[in-house]
Amino acid sequence: MQHILQVQGMTCGHCERAVVHAVRQVDPEALVQVDLPTGKVTVESDHAREPLAAAITEEGYAVAA
Repeated sequence: MQHILQVQGMTCGHCERAVVHAVRQVDPEALVQVDLPTGKVTVESDHAREPLAAAITEEGYAVAA
């Protein structure tokens, strides 16, 4: 299933890699696309939205509800 997450605080390539890494800690098979200018993170995963969002939050980024 596809999840679209609005993530605040991403500003650079390091941020992008941190978010992708966080998602893949939950689901190593996830397909992750990050759009830095808009803060939109699109995740293709069989996992629910909540653990993916929680992993991103643990990296220090705010995920909009």
